Amino acid sequence: MRFRLCIIALYLLGFGRVTYAAPCSQIRSDPDAWVTNRVAALVQSARAAYERDEANQAYRRVLKRIADTIQRCNLSVEEPFVSRYREFFEYIAAVSLDQLPGHELGFITPDEQYFQETRQFVEIPDFLLTQDFLRVVSRDETLDRAKSLLRLMNLSREGDDQLLFFSYQSRHLGTPDNDNSFERLLIVVPGNVEKGIPDKWVQFGVTDRRARVRIRNVSVVSAVVSSDGTYNTYFKDYYRTYRRDGSISINGRWELGYGDDNCVKCHKSGILPIFPEAGSVRPKEQEAVTAVNERFLTYGSPRFGNYLDASKFGPGLGSPRLGSSAQVFKATSRDSILTRAVTCAACHKPAGLGSLSWPMDETLISSFVIGGQMPLGYKLKVSEREKLYDRLIQEYFATDKIHPGVLESWLLGKLR
Repeated sequence: MRFRLCIIALYLLGFGRVTYAAPCSQIRSDPDAWVTNRVAALVQSARAAYERDEANQAYRRVLKRIADTIQRCNLSVEEPFVSRYREFFEYIAAVSLDQLPGHELGFITPDEQYFQETRQFVEIPDFLLTQDFLRVVSRDETLDRAKSLLRLMNLSREGDDQLLFFSYQSRHLGTPDNDNSFERLLIVVPGNVEKGIPDKWVQFGVTDRRARVRIRNVSVVSAVVSSDGTYNTYFKDYYRTYRRDGSISINGRWELGYGDDNCVKCHKSGILPIFPEAGSVRPKEQEAVTAVNERFLTYGSPRFGNYLDASKFGPGLGSPRLGSSAQVFKATSRDSILTRAVTCAACHKPAGLGSLSWPMDETLISSFVIGGQMPLGYKLKVSEREKLYDRLIQEYFATDKIHPGVLESWLLGKLR
């Protein structure tokens, strides 16, 4: 309750005078109709925004109109109303955070405060900031020399403190500064659980061979593991500045004035496992890929400190909806395999790897499902994976009155 009131109040304080006028008396006389209509509009616009970037502004307008109406009609203090539609009110408050001025990360606290308070967790280790290393890690032509330096660093590190590293090509995701750049060098710097020192996943974007435009991005995602089976994860993007004298400096992307992105849109599971483009990892580095992904599985369930309660976004893809899949879809014998494969929520849940709920990134989700990485344990044809993906999206975003989707059902309080 305290979290709900906090984020609702924060959102309402963040916006000034509203422009969307809906009769408050009409809403109070028939609140069920208002919520039902608003939920349908929100889910439909969210699906459009998920599938097409150009629809994002329309989605954001729908979301803002709902939040503005809650503010203007003071609906958040209507306790019976709020209790009946608790999920809806909490969701609107949580999903609206990144519309607040200075809240591009989508967290409760302003971005500036977040970076100040989490600095110890997301700083790039000093040994990765030497000029010698920065020069050779910045281009594909010199990447082998960067790896040689990392191997030299490992000579002075104990077994549990060894750096894990490999280069690879991302399947579909470009760097924040260049959508068409896919080469990466990932370095996992081990922490210390007993001392509360996080593991740091430091990822350098690498400029393609012979490319003139240099890649600037360096990302840090950290994991602070707890004893209760959860871990807190923190994020920061950095940009390199290449100077005429050959020196390279690194500063926060936000501090440099380039803004930032909503972290949890992509990082529902906190840290993400790495599934490189086929053939992009050298054979001798495959062992490091396996070790990195196995390390990810030891962290537990993702949490985001006191900066966000991801449970307010509700269940995600593959969660049970009203009526079983067998009722909603008339399955052939082969389709029954797909029915069983719609099980994302078996792992992707609050007590697991985090729910794959909206807002989420279409490129990331589709690449995992259609690309063959998820669901684990299923050998499906490409056509079957495409069908499975379409089905997951339909079951999540559906606004059918008889068989509403996961998101609509949950927002209307029907999945309690």
